[in-house]
Amino acid sequence: MTEAVIFSNVRIACLFNLGSYKIISTETFQAAISEEQQQATVMGAQSNKPLPTLKHLFDQDPYSNKSFSFNNDLEDEILSISSFCTATTSQSASASHELKRFKLTHLFYVVKTSKHILHDDVLSSLLTLVSTNLFRPLPPPCTAAISSNVADDEVVIPIPSLTWPQLEIVYDMLLWLLINVDPQTLEKHIHNSFLLGLLSLFDSEETRERENLKNIYHQIYYRFTMYRSFMRKVMSTVFLDYIFETERHNGIAEMLELWGSIINGFAVPLKEEHKVFLKRILIPLHKAKGMQGFNKQLAYCVYQFVHKEPELGGLVVRRIIRYWPLANSQKELILIEELEDLVEKLDPKLHRDLAMPFCSHMNKCFNSLNSQVAERALYIWNSEAFVKMVSTAMEQVFPLIIQGMEEIVHSHWNDNVKKLAHNVKALLEEMNPFLYHKTLHQNGFQITQATQAQRL
Repeated sequence: MTEAVIFSNVRIACLFNLGSYKIISTETFQAAISEEQQQATVMGAQSNKPLPTLKHLFDQDPYSNKSFSFNNDLEDEILSISSFCTATTSQSASASHELKRFKLTHLFYVVKTSKHILHDDVLSSLLTLVSTNLFRPLPPPCTAAISSNVADDEVVIPIPSLTWPQLEIVYDMLLWLLINVDPQTLEKHIHNSFLLGLLSLFDSEETRERENLKNIYHQIYYRFTMYRSFMRKVMSTVFLDYIFETERHNGIAEMLELWGSIINGFAVPLKEEHKVFLKRILIPLHKAKGMQGFNKQLAYCVYQFVHKEPELGGLVVRRIIRYWPLANSQKELILIEELEDLVEKLDPKLHRDLAMPFCSHMNKCFNSLNSQVAERALYIWNSEAFVKMVSTAMEQVFPLIIQGMEEIVHSHWNDNVKKLAHNVKALLEEMNPFLYHKTLHQNGFQITQATQAQRL
């Protein structure tokens, strides 16, 4: 049971559903109530009934056997709380923020514990409350100036939002409605502008908000099939804007994680529009400067496509090689790992066609002056799938690879890279001794001829 008890000069408020305590002075408590009443008048919340105050909410016993008209009382309470919650308050008005959070907490408790069906007028009021609290102009990025001077492997932690405790309750309420209310009943209250409003909030710097948005957007996509095409289209627009215009958005990782679930549900054979999403959005995302922030989610989406239609693997490998970074070793490490995983999922029929372009590119990574890149690339020889790919085109691949290993052994500055190159040479000799020694002899002759030409 909710209690509000005055001990000496302090009011102690116990929240029944959170199990937490908040100590507020009596003067601050009364000041917050007065401010609430003034703001409700400004917002036009006029009613014949007395405006519910925090004391009124505390005095209500949700476990009592009193009968009341749930929908009428709840709608009046929603309108009252909405008028207070949409009023502008300064960040320093901590008592007002606490009062707002208390009211929202109580409202959510009443809604989710009631055994009554939520009628349209109540749902409309609840969705209006959600919209007025969530859909707001996002503040300018506070980490933009800092991020420009931060190294690629460092993470900038944004300042937590002061309003998040209230927003979290609103998000929880919306998620509860989406899960527990019949979709046909909610359909008239969920529209395109509502979906666009939610999508715009993915750019919030508050990571907890983006996580809630991801869950809510997933529930809408899952339960409201009529909006799926529209939701995919507007999310694609955000990706395109990020790739070709701004290269700045806080919610790419969460949106890609959502897309991972969407792609997982695609039927086989894939529709052409889904393949277009892979070609025009997922693959170009590999060239983004901020790829390190969402590479795992991006790789998962690509793997889903290749898993459903393995023949797409050839296209993906060639395009990733095309977008290879020139001076970003951390990004190279990420892409090498992704290519290695892709080889594991490739259709074996594609091995011969991809062997030469793939090995030609990897040979450049083997010989990288960055020891981390060179080591990570050489470790790809531990992959059975990669070795099988090489074996399908030995005549074309061996001369290139062997010459690359010889260059590493004789001229690379890092001893560990040289050791790995010796191991690769032993593996190549084991795969085809005759071709290995033949190629080695030819390479030695070519190097000798080149040396003689330089001397002349």
